[in-house]
Amino acid sequence: MIKLDAIEVRVLGALLEKEITTPEYYPLSLNALINACNQKSNRDPVMTLEESAARQALNTLGEKNLAGQASSADSRVPKYLHHLQEVFNFDRRESAVLCVLLLRGPQTPGELRGRTERMYRFDDLEVVESALHRLMERDPPLVRKLARQPGTKESRYAHLLAGDREEWSAPEANEPFAATGLLDEPRITRLENELEGLRKEVADLRQQLNDFRKQFE
Repeated sequence: MIKLDAIEVRVLGALLEKEITTPEYYPLSLNALINACNQKSNRDPVMTLEESAARQALNTLGEKNLAGQASSADSRVPKYLHHLQEVFNFDRRESAVLCVLLLRGPQTPGELRGRTERMYRFDDLEVVESALHRLMERDPPLVRKLARQPGTKESRYAHLLAGDREEWSAPEANEPFAATGLLDEPRITRLENELEGLRKEVADLRQQLNDFRKQFE
């Protein structure tokens, strides 16, 4: 049973996305891969992946036969690619759905249909659900249906490449994720201090604006 950590999931998802959306730039150099992992758009959570963490993820994905270095005599810079097609033989619909689940966490069929447009244009939700069911019926299954959240109409689906967990184990949605391999306490403390400093600056600016306004009252 494959069980990836959050950084391996992001690296694998980024490789799969770029193969589909920008095949002319695939396989990816290490720098291009890091940039793809750290995109602010179409990523949940947003990460700050450093080179050491990316290299480590590529090494462990290589041990699991899921990614590796491309063999090319034409390139002076090492480039990397995934091996998902060789391992799982996905069709285009399955690849698109799994890619979004890897990069954005649990999704409803409606969200998947909208967010896979650059990779595959689904005609309707039934086709999305069909792709999800095929991924769920694999042995072992690669996707599971989560319990419906209170007040929601659609159930969400999650990939199982990080294990059979009800929810994504990374930080909350849209919370920056510092990836040096592990979250380190000094970095968290520094970010908290920077945030507190910004709050004080905003408070000072508000006070200055109020004082300025009073001159004209």
